[in-house]
Amino acid sequence: MRILFDQGTPVPLRQSLTRHEVTTVYEREWSRLKNGELLDAAEKQGFEVLVTTDSNLKYQQNLKSRRIAVVVLSTPSWPRIQRAVAEVVGAVDAASEGSYTEVEIP
Repeated sequence: MRILFDQGTPVPLRQSLTRHEVTTVYEREWSRLKNGELLDAAEKQGFEVLVTTDSNLKYQQNLKSRRIAVVVLSTPSWPRIQRAVAEVVGAVDAASEGSYTEVEIP
């Protein structure tokens, strides 16, 4: 799958998603795009999953009409995510078109 990491998603997580093609918002030079613009651009470029730490996204955007799956991590803390990396990878692997998943990181 083609995965886009939003700002705040720790880049080292990429190493645990080796079965996927991972790109960051920064690498695409999309850092200044607002959420709706970012989702539009990601879908147009064929990204299938957005991994973000923006838990407000579901309140700010109508995700029902989106093709891109969204995986929300409850924290941007890499040390905490490292301890729950299996859950994050599982959520990404299980993502399907238009799905929305929140991964609670202890």
